[in-house]
Amino acid sequence: MALITVRPEGLYCEQGDFFIDPWRGVDTALITHAHSDHARSGSAHYIATAQSEGILRQRLGNDIHLQGVIYGEPVKLGQTWVSFHPAGHVLGSAQIRVECKDQVWVVSGDYKRCADPSCTPFEVVPCDTFITEATFGLPIYRWDRGDEIARRIYDWWQGDLDRPSILFCYAFGKAQRILSELTQLCDRPVYVHGAIETINQVYRDQGVAMLPTIPTADMPRNHTYQGDLVLSPPSGHRSSWMKRFKHPQTAFASGWMAVRGARRRRGYERGFVLSDHADWPGLIQTVKDTGAKTVYVTHGQSEAVARYLREALAVEAMPLETLFEGEGDI
Repeated sequence: MALITVRPEGLYCEQGDFFIDPWRGVDTALITHAHSDHARSGSAHYIATAQSEGILRQRLGNDIHLQGVIYGEPVKLGQTWVSFHPAGHVLGSAQIRVECKDQVWVVSGDYKRCADPSCTPFEVVPCDTFITEATFGLPIYRWDRGDEIARRIYDWWQGDLDRPSILFCYAFGKAQRILSELTQLCDRPVYVHGAIETINQVYRDQGVAMLPTIPTADMPRNHTYQGDLVLSPPSGHRSSWMKRFKHPQTAFASGWMAVRGARRRRGYERGFVLSDHADWPGLIQTVKDTGAKTVYVTHGQSEAVARYLREALAVEAMPLETLFEGEGDI
């Protein structure tokens, strides 16, 4: 009998009577991380990593019933033992391991394999069945190291000190990673949109080193931002918030910048390829590392990844339809 199946509410484990990242309210929800397509309101009881607690309470409400666990801590639920293991995606992100009798399943959530100073590194979790994301599941997606991208961002910023430099990036995870990577290059304060600053404090509370930040809301309207770096979520682009900046240079940091023409279509002057998801080599290597004989592939290029795993690795692989969205989240 399968340990995890898809129900209208989400991924369900009957043996433990819980859901993983459900998209509707349920009695018991295990949460891989706090991005909005994985952590939704309405459940009676949540279980997630202790590192996720601050952001989950920000997003779902301070009064949610939340049980925080440390990485690797076994939790007994029904007939199963469940544990959370680092996914390397964002602060507190986890893969969820489910063991029952002689079966071990792992639900990856979102993950990446490359180094990131703002979160705990990915941990390989051996299993029989692996449910993996495939947001960037095509061979064109191959990432350079984060510190190399940070150097390019820094050089872009320093290359035009007569104007504000506005870098658009996702408010949770991407912005903090950039602020952390840049600590190796300078100690200058960075101005940030309010949506980013609220999350920054949670990272600082967890001991993540980042450049000092100043919310743009704290500055007078006549501040020029000349030569300054400003971080904003994509929602700030072409909004009234932008009126405070005079002739800025703009850029977007995302894995989607690997696609030719994406920067131009989105209206940015520059694109930096930086993702908090695994690239193609990372996805394939992870499947190999787990030793899984059966793989379900969700959100993103699920058909392409499943076909490759069947043909190249002789793994029993198939797409799994879910409501997870991949790289996004303001």
